[in-house]
Amino acid sequence: MSKSLKAMTFFPAEVLERVFALLTSQRDRNSVCLVCKYWWKVESECRLRVSVKNCYALGPQRVLSRFPRLRALSLKGKPHFADLNLVNWGGFALPWIEFFAKNCPWLQELRLKRMVVSDETLQLISVSFSEFESLCLVRCGGFSPVGLAAIASNCRCLKELVLLENEVEEDINQILGLEVGYGFGQWLSSFPESCSSLVSLNFACTKGVVNLEALEKLVARCPNLRSLRLNPRVPPNALHKLLLQAPQLEDLGIASFSNTTGRRTCVRLQNVLSKCQSIRSLSGSSSFSPLYLDPIYPMCSNLVSLNLSKAVQLPAYSLIEIISRCNKLQNLWVLDNIGDKGLVSVATTCTKLQEFRVFPLGLHNEANPALTEKGLIALSMGCPLLHSLVYCCKQMTNAALITVARNCHNFVNFKLCISDPTTPDHTTSQPFDEGFGAIVQSSMGLRRMALSGLLSDQVFLYIGMYAEQLEMLSIGCYGEGDKGLSYVLNGCRNLKKLEIKGSPFVDAALLEEILKHEKIRCIWISSSKVTVGACRAISMQVPMMNMESIEENNNKKKKKKDDDNADLKVGKMYLYRTFIGPRNDAPASVWTF
Repeated sequence: MSKSLKAMTFFPAEVLERVFALLTSQRDRNSVCLVCKYWWKVESECRLRVSVKNCYALGPQRVLSRFPRLRALSLKGKPHFADLNLVNWGGFALPWIEFFAKNCPWLQELRLKRMVVSDETLQLISVSFSEFESLCLVRCGGFSPVGLAAIASNCRCLKELVLLENEVEEDINQILGLEVGYGFGQWLSSFPESCSSLVSLNFACTKGVVNLEALEKLVARCPNLRSLRLNPRVPPNALHKLLLQAPQLEDLGIASFSNTTGRRTCVRLQNVLSKCQSIRSLSGSSSFSPLYLDPIYPMCSNLVSLNLSKAVQLPAYSLIEIISRCNKLQNLWVLDNIGDKGLVSVATTCTKLQEFRVFPLGLHNEANPALTEKGLIALSMGCPLLHSLVYCCKQMTNAALITVARNCHNFVNFKLCISDPTTPDHTTSQPFDEGFGAIVQSSMGLRRMALSGLLSDQVFLYIGMYAEQLEMLSIGCYGEGDKGLSYVLNGCRNLKKLEIKGSPFVDAALLEEILKHEKIRCIWISSSKVTVGACRAISMQVPMMNMESIEENNNKKKKKKDDDNADLKVGKMYLYRTFIGPRNDAPASVWTF
């Protein structure tokens, strides 16, 4: 240890706490803990924000004992590899909330992602934390307006209520049996008259009718409101009234611009939006209509972030018309109906673009062609600052990927999704080894990568040689044999998450080699040759790893009867490291070794 570093270890705890407070990244805080035991202790006692990547990896007792002054908790449940397929996998928030309600009443912020959040959970949150300020639910399910009403009425210090892509239970038969003020959008009327602290309100994922009068009053008495995202049941005339009350908005989510919107309403909206000079972020949903976009245009020149990934009714020419006015954009999310021509417009206008995501719409024809490599080439030439890319397309070439690598050197996140994940370079019929190899060679800071298309072991050799910082790797069609992953495991010493989709080469020997990688935190395998007997043997050798076999047809009972058959294939597998052993809330479709 150097003399200067040795001297720093004897700094008083009060001094170190002030220094550590300047580190906002959890990655940096984790690094600080590794310096020495003294720093580990000081950092543990002063950390206020904690993120738990897997709710089954450790228990709430361990979290609170390590970080006794915890104020903000971020918790994740279901693996992101299978968002659409594991509806009943688990990830219940209630046990965590029950523990913190008894032992950490000073908790102020909660962010729950891909978890089951019941009304009981939300009601417990609302009455257990007296200083509660922020609730963010991302891709969660299991709750209804009843739980939201409890949060609104009981959390008197609430600053943020954010609902992103959740499945809110708004069944009319359930709602009709509830008290007035709790059904559909009536939960908004549960905010007390004294509530004036809201900074962010996002309920775009809800579908129920909104109590417009209650919403207008709420917005009017919250002078610090900066972010407001509405659901499709808020009409344009109501939006006009809301914007008159909140000209200070910086983030706006507009849901409803349909053919029934009157021309007079559009003119009034255009006038009020032209006065909202502070709006920097705009998002829109499926109700966008190209006939009534004039109100949007005044704010385009100030936008830094634009999300139109839900605007399925917006044609390509309207997308291009909006984007051509957004010369300050840094983040852009769109659907692939924008076409290669649209990406040329993006490259010409948005030269400061840093994050770009294009998602598949799925409806392609001669009038609406799918994206190809031409759009990606244009994007890389016009947007050299790109560091995060998610690109869904019909076809790709190695030459295009090499061009992208030559133009953009700062990728941290690179995900390519080809509609047919086994397709080769359509010009040479070769695998995409050289293209992806060029990407990992040019972007030395790459941390997340998703591969698609035909691959050989050569691309994994490139990844192992150059992608030293890689933490997450997703493989759509896995190489020629089991050598490829060996290259990756030997070279990518920071790899934490691994997803293998279509591969016939994953067997017990390869799986055992993967698990020897010390930093591997979780593995998702869509299909493999691993048998029940092999899983039993591996689980005995790696006691801190949960191994779960997931069956789509809920045939767990059949497997139990076949326990003696060691040659039975396990199908989909999810493996993750844990300090608390197997979970006890697995549904019938999940079999834990």
